[in-house]
Amino acid sequence: MSLRVSELRVHYRTLRGEVKALDGVSFAMDDGEILGLAGESGCGKTTLGKSLIRMDGRMRHAGGTVELDGRELPIGDDRAMNEFRFHEISLIPQYSMSAMNPTRRIGKMIGELLRSRGVAVDTKELHNRIDLVGLPREVLNRYPIELSGGMKQRMVMVISTLLDPSLLIADEVTSALDVSTQKAVAKALLGFRDNGFVKSMIFITHDLALTARLADTIMIMYAGKLAEKAPADKLIKAPRHPYTRLLINSLPEIGVRHEQRKLSGIPGSPPSLLDPPKGCRFRDRCPLAGDECGEEPPAVEIEPNHYVACWKA
Repeated sequence: MSLRVSELRVHYRTLRGEVKALDGVSFAMDDGEILGLAGESGCGKTTLGKSLIRMDGRMRHAGGTVELDGRELPIGDDRAMNEFRFHEISLIPQYSMSAMNPTRRIGKMIGELLRSRGVAVDTKELHNRIDLVGLPREVLNRYPIELSGGMKQRMVMVISTLLDPSLLIADEVTSALDVSTQKAVAKALLGFRDNGFVKSMIFITHDLALTARLADTIMIMYAGKLAEKAPADKLIKAPRHPYTRLLINSLPEIGVRHEQRKLSGIPGSPPSLLDPPKGCRFRDRCPLAGDECGEEPPAVEIEPNHYVACWKA
């Protein structure tokens, strides 16, 4: 599988104007890769995930292309995307615990969903995936309200992968879950990839610690643009973008006392994307900002597979 995103621009229509949620984002993914996508709220990571499968009524494809397995996705045409949706690219939504129909038993609901896509239910395959996520097969006879939050999350994960998509987008799938359930969800996602149920995955999250354990590559976004993208170990241990460094330093570490390492937040707030500032968008919050930051820095490959959009990198 290969995903190639080139200069993708997606805007939101508002009464005050268009919000430039994605403003020229470019990156690539290889077969079998898990890409962790992280950044502050409002950086564009969920918009990126949604734009690859279904844009809502407020979103507008303002430019750029997306290629999956060598075919350009018609992301600006909702009807044309039906050919790819769930078959080639699938989504575990951000609020997946409330995504199932509460009036249907889960097994019946799955049958109806598959028939709407022209696919018959393969009971053996369905049971295999339920086993993989650690759920009892009896969940198929239950209503969603009879499941805990973690069980609902894992059931939606099963449903999202039943058509063996090339690319799976997992949007904040570990939010509001306890630590043990987060671990089970992460293990299940790896199982989907390792068993060939999906080829590659975009894991959208605020949790950099979990991302570092799950993802092969991490991409940091800021204000609608790519800030840094690198192999997970490299980005966590040797970040090169000032924003990535500050983001990592603002997170607590297990076993480290407050006296040993004082946490520091990132001063200021992200800029408004109704009228983004010229130059580097992190300039007003960056401790290293200089005159050259008045021009927008390109994303440059400073090491193999390590891209940074910063003049100081």
